[in-house]
Amino acid sequence: MSHAPMQYSADKATKYDEVCAEILSVVSGETSVTARYATAACLLAQAFAPVFFWTGFYVVDPLKKNELVVGPYQGTLGCLRIPFGRGVCGAAAAKRETQVVEDVHAFPGHIACDSRSNSEIVVPVLNADGSLAAVLDVDSEQHASFDDIDKEKLEVLCAKLLVI
Repeated sequence: MSHAPMQYSADKATKYDEVCAEILSVVSGETSVTARYATAACLLAQAFAPVFFWTGFYVVDPLKKNELVVGPYQGTLGCLRIPFGRGVCGAAAAKRETQVVEDVHAFPGHIACDSRSNSEIVVPVLNADGSLAAVLDVDSEQHASFDDIDKEKLEVLCAKLLVI
């Protein structure tokens, strides 16, 4: 199946609505979680480049329940593993709450996977039973790149991403 790049609106909230609708349309009926995550990472990264410097998922390791392992992503080399409670991703995983960080270098316990990252948003992805499946991690080279619109729209996407 070929997929032509879509032209998105300039307004950020509208762009999110368009991209999220496209993601959910493409993954409709897809049972592979990896394919769903890969599609979301790809389309988000393309739509929001260059602001989205790194876009991807860290999934809960089935053998180490309190550790995230890198999953599908777009960007430079990511950290391979992140313990719950460590860094922005680990905080989102441990608290099961979205983390919006304007300056990652001021975040306690920040893990510098790429020193060019200056701001970050991390959104939990929950299974139907409420357990943590993964986190969506988006980094930007700019400070304070993420706001309430990013938080709201990415939370809506992550809530729907595992619904087949």
